[in-house]
This record gives sequence, structure tokens and C-alpha cells, in this order.
Amino acid sequence: MSQQHQFEGRLAWQGQPEGTPFTYETIRRVARIEFDGGAAFEASAPAVFHGDDGLPNPETLMMASLMQCHFLTFMAVAAKSRAEVVGYSDRATGTLGMKDGKMRFVEVVLRPRVRLADAGQASKLDSMHAKAHANCFMSNSVNFTVRVEPDLG
Repeated sequence: MSQQHQFEGRLAWQGQPEGTPFTYETIRRVARIEFDGGAAFEASAPAVFHGDDGLPNPETLMMASLMQCHFLTFMAVAAKSRAEVVGYSDRATGTLGMKDGKMRFVEVVLRPRVRLADAGQASKLDSMHAKAHANCFMSNSVNFTVRVEPDLG
């Protein structure tokens, strides 16, 4: 397998609604994002930044990327460990804050909950999450803390 992979996406803004002034408060923040292979969606900013919380935004997409990457990496680790997963969910929180004079993510906490077919293998979950976290492409690509706090209850 090649050690380098390239992905391509496009963003298109449909412009400002006619008659709406172009100010920070009124800028139309919805844009269409498309990727090779057909995936496409509209996205905005979060409401706190004058966007639409009903659409994905950069902050929620960052968290989604981290959750999905941990999930996919965990599933690979589980399969290679011969631990059959029968249920997986995650609940994440992300914190934006000031750091080094800039607003940025300062932390994302993932809280995956996994059910294995063989409950006797549950003792492996911590090490499997640790291995998944260490090998997740996305968490290895960000400059803020990503913590994994598995829900083992």
C-alpha cells in the first residue's frame, strides 16, 4: 500500500441573498462542499458565529472526523485482535478557547462505548482503544489534545 494518499474536495458559495448587506453579521455562511466519489453536503458556521446549527460546521466536522477516525481504527484493531464488535457508539465534546492569542480547539474528548460479542474479551477494550488512538490518522494530525475516555459501563 502506498504511503501517500491524496484527497480532493471543492467548496462553492452561492453568494449573498439579493438586498442583504454584506456585513459580518449578515454574510450568508452556507456553502456546498463536494468530494470526489459523490459525497456532498451544505455546511455553515455554528449559530454562535452567525451560522446555522442545523447544518454541519467546521467545528462539528472536526469532531466528526476525530470520532469517525477513532471508530474506523478501533474496528481494524478489533478485527485484527479477533474481538467481534456488535455495538459501537461515541459521544464527543470539543472545546474552543484562546491559546497563544488565537481562538482554536484546545481539546476534544471522545467517549466511545463498545459492545463485544464475547463479553469475556472486555478486558481488552482499554488496550484496543489506546492502540486505535495511537494510530488514528486524524488525531495524529491535529495540534490540540484528543483524549479517549471509553465508557466501559
